[in-house]
Amino acid sequence: MTPIPMSSGQVRKEDYHYERHGTCVVLMAVEPLAGRRFVKVTERKTKDDYAHFMKELERRYPQAEKITLVQDNLNTHNPSSFYEAFPAPEAFALSERFDMVYTPKKASWLNMAEIELSALSKQCLDRRIDNQTALANEVIPWTKRRNQKRITIEWSFSKSKAREKLASRYETIRKLS
Repeated sequence: MTPIPMSSGQVRKEDYHYERHGTCVVLMAVEPLAGRRFVKVTERKTKDDYAHFMKELERRYPQAEKITLVQDNLNTHNPSSFYEAFPAPEAFALSERFDMVYTPKKASWLNMAEIELSALSKQCLDRRIDNQTALANEVIPWTKRRNQKRITIEWSFSKSKAREKLASRYETIRKLS
């Protein structure tokens, strides 16, 4: 890049152009009280990626009648993703396995997966990782170590704190009933 011409009495300045070489996504499911997490690195954040992640997650709990899943309101995080990725009978069966609970919009502080992603970011992703394979090679061993140690999430947010924080929402609900 050509330096910007200096003005008298000024320090030489150079413009920097950031060149993006792609992105990838870390999908994560956390069982906070058992200290288990399931992580997958994907190229994109599509309905298909989400559906296949959920199918893999579902296989980890073969004995469970229902799997309660607390997740954010991302447009891919719903059963319609299953229908775009799988034949209708398979998509229906998969959607029946999950009880999907959504965190309130603008309330990511309720999302325990975000707490775990923060730990991942601080402990493993503290530098630039330039490709998806390298990222997976960092994330997978980190996940195995945390799962082996059964590291749980200390959740200190109580019902009374939730009621206090969400008081304005409760008023809206009372008016609707």
